[in-house]
Order: sequence, then structure tokens, then C-alpha cells
Amino acid sequence: MTMHLFTFKGIVISTTLMYLTTMNTHTPSARDIIGSSPLIAIENEAPPKLIVDPPLPEPLAQGRVFIQYRTENLRVLPVFGKGALDVSPRIGHIHITVDDAPWHFVDASGETIILVGLEPGLHKVLIELADPTHKVITSETVKFTLPDPKKSS
Repeated sequence: MTMHLFTFKGIVISTTLMYLTTMNTHTPSARDIIGSSPLIAIENEAPPKLIVDPPLPEPLAQGRVFIQYRTENLRVLPVFGKGALDVSPRIGHIHITVDDAPWHFVDASGETIILVGLEPGLHKVLIELADPTHKVITSETVKFTLPDPKKSS
């Protein structure tokens, strides 16, 4: 965006306020929020991305782990198998591994990950974005400390 700057101080302020007002009233389009339509195939899809937030503080203080995540360029759906690799826009799911366990669980809901029953202390959760054949595309690890409820009260 190009802004014209004027030497007269009052005009500069007016231009700046008009610019800020315009920026604050912009309503994002549906595409801005939810991305491309899932009804139209995408040529040359961009690589998928996984964005993971740290656990929500309030539930964590109560001994529950709520981890929000989102994806870009991949829809999380419960569709599996080799045939689903050709679906466009791209689909997949996540694998979740807690504290380096030799097993993981699969989630295809796209909703917040919730973990309960962990012991107080340091933990880590590996979240892997996978294609419909379970091939891992990318991953993120979240580390956190669950407080000891006996020591915090």
C-alpha cells in the first residue's frame, strides 16, 4: 500500500488516522479465513504447514492439557489410504505422541488436542502432520510443565 506523505503536520495526521481506520474496518473474506474452496482442485498446491500453539494456560494450571493447532494447505479429515493421496485440495490427519511413547494416536477431527491424567512435571507432545497413508509431512513438538496440585494450593 502506498501512502502519500505531506509536509503539513495536520495532513499527515489525518492521512495516518484515515489509514488506521481503513485497516481496522477490513472484514476478512471467507477465503481469508477458511482458505480455498474444497470443491475445486488446486494446481501446484503449496506445501502443507502445521501451526501449533503452546498449551492453554488456564486448563494447564488445573492439570489438563489443551493444545490448539491448525494447518495450511491441508484439510484434516478422516480419510485414509493410497487413493486419498490424489485428492485435491490435499487431506491428511495428525499423529500425537506423548513423552516419547513407542505408540501414538491418530486424530482426524481438526479440533483441540486434549490430554488428561498426566503426572505433574515436564512433558512433551510430538504432533505430526501426516498424509492419508500415514507418511509424516512435518511435525512440531510442544514442551510444558504440569504443576503439582499438592504444591500449588
